[in-house]
Amino acid sequence: MMIIEDILKETFWSLSANKVRSGLTILGIVIGIASVITMVSIGQGAQNSIASSIQSIGSNLILVSPGAQRGSNVSAGRGSSQTLTVADADALKSEMTTVKAVAPDVSRRYQMTAKGTNTNTQVVGTVPDYLIVRNVAIDTGTFITDNQVKSSAKVVVLGPTVRDDLFGMDINPIGQTIRIKNVDFEVIGVTLAKGGSGFSNPDDSVYVPLTSAQHFLSGDIFVSSISIAASDATAVASVQEQVKNILLRRHNISDPTLADFNLMNQADIIATASSITGTFTILLASIAGISLLVGGIGIMNMMLTTVTERTREIGLRKAVGIKKEYILWQFLSEAVVLTFFGGMMGILLGWIASLLVSQFAGLTTVIAPSSVFLAFGVSGGVGILFGFYPAKRAANLVPMDALRYE
Repeated sequence: MMIIEDILKETFWSLSANKVRSGLTILGIVIGIASVITMVSIGQGAQNSIASSIQSIGSNLILVSPGAQRGSNVSAGRGSSQTLTVADADALKSEMTTVKAVAPDVSRRYQMTAKGTNTNTQVVGTVPDYLIVRNVAIDTGTFITDNQVKSSAKVVVLGPTVRDDLFGMDINPIGQTIRIKNVDFEVIGVTLAKGGSGFSNPDDSVYVPLTSAQHFLSGDIFVSSISIAASDATAVASVQEQVKNILLRRHNISDPTLADFNLMNQADIIATASSITGTFTILLASIAGISLLVGGIGIMNMMLTTVTERTREIGLRKAVGIKKEYILWQFLSEAVVLTFFGGMMGILLGWIASLLVSQFAGLTTVIAPSSVFLAFGVSGGVGILFGFYPAKRAANLVPMDALRYE
């Protein structure tokens, strides 16, 4: 116990004797640890945000999207992706009993204008069941009705972001007219804000009857996707299997590996997104980890300099009988103390930086305890790894050579 106490006293005495050098060495570790924590928190925040956004698009959702037949000579492109029709959606709805709703849609971006303002956004041609399968709620007005789908009515429901862009913040646009692809549509409703970002942001979308989108906008009979809401979470797998069998039969495909459509459920989408964001997080942490490596090299450089400066002192200690293990632990403890101090300060700085990124950059950040413990453990490992060589070099000095060192 006395030996440990003596080592700690000598460690703090040695480090305090070179405050500026010790401070600069600690700074390298601080920056490295803070960078790792900040980058990991950004990556984990993005992963949680994407998973939350996917969960919000619908409950027990199964998404059918078109795709070219595998093994066909048709190149992947716009033409090869037109394989689903409204008749497919009607067949799915009529033949399955374990689904709450089925909603085909035609989605494409268009430029739209209203009273001298304009915006470019996603236009979704769909049916009333879209409210159920995609968890869309109406704020003001009404959504598309079956009669409007049957009559190809020129009506439109706006997302709140589109409403703000075209008519102004919180203005009631019901009864106003917007023009999409030189066709006038009457505004009948505004959806409730859900939050989100990117091209598929529901707040930055508008909704028109499916038939209106096909007749006046896309000009064809195909649909972009078919969304299906299973009755409950336990039925998702069986519903997905039924959907596959029905579509294979309807498309006259006997070999499932040659299917001209793709099936995904929410779990699949979240797993794919998590894999991508996980790789992104590892990349960010690896880049930030380079600064930790630089900080470790700084520790080795400082400790080698310290060993050189204290060569005569080390020789004197060994000459009076101090064991080399004691000298090894003394210099190694100096390196570890430097990294632990740097680690604690880096954790604090990383936590503050993550909060600032969330506050001012608009990015969601999540500071996981595991990343903090990992960063602190890595800081200790860096101290041991980069401090061992200088400490061993000090412990192995020959007393007579050390005493003659000038």
